[in-house]
Amino acid sequence: MEVKVVLLTGGSSGIGAATAHMLASAGMKVYAGSRRGTIDTPQEGIVPVKLDVNDAAATEAVVADILSREGRLDAVVCNAGNGIFGPVEGTLEEEARTQFETTYFGSFKTIQACLPIFRKQGFGRIITITSVMAILQLPFQGFYSSAKAALLSLSQSLSMELKGSGIQCCSILPGDVATGFTQARRKNKCAEDPASPYKDAMKKNLAKIEKDELGGMSPDVIARAVLRQLRKKHMRVRVIPRIDYKAVALLVRILPASWALALLNALYS
Repeated sequence: MEVKVVLLTGGSSGIGAATAHMLASAGMKVYAGSRRGTIDTPQEGIVPVKLDVNDAAATEAVVADILSREGRLDAVVCNAGNGIFGPVEGTLEEEARTQFETTYFGSFKTIQACLPIFRKQGFGRIITITSVMAILQLPFQGFYSSAKAALLSLSQSLSMELKGSGIQCCSILPGDVATGFTQARRKNKCAEDPASPYKDAMKKNLAKIEKDELGGMSPDVIARAVLRQLRKKHMRVRVIPRIDYKAVALLVRILPASWALALLNALYS
């Protein structure tokens, strides 16, 4: 089956909006979900919908509405997420839960809402937008890395469970991307404390991260990766766009863990 109808979460701006435009330009009907229910630049083929992925009932209602309108749903792209910055020490439990609630559990709820339709059709594509930080952990980004790593693991486990069903899973791991995510990143309570023992290290770390992000790749790079996978007969289980991030990921994988962490720590703290 050809992918014609797609549900996209986190679709109002950044990677989500770029993906919505890319897929719509390729002839797909994209239901771009977001909390505010709008998209920065309207385009034919994109239907903005109000969707809070933290609300399972609301997510199921959106999926049911798409099915009633289109008679099908071919793919879901789980892109909604958030970011929290700061040391593990001093992070409040509610701050950590907020990170996981949207990034991990929001995707989990969205996937669960779509799976019965995909199974009935005997066809479906599930793409999760994770991050290279799922496999390249950085200081002061522990909860973001953990949530993205959990999402990556979920996708890979699900791909095995769905073998032979006609449903495929793919995780796309972006590196630094120039979007509004940099400005939207939250700092935890400890990161805002001027008396924190991590103050100097955090300042250097955040400056490095923001510089890399603001000078990062266009979100269109990630959008093209999504489109490429949706067009494939067999999606890849894991995709890291751009050769430089692939090379770093390979280097970290083959180095002893202590060496890899020391290298990343030297670069970012």
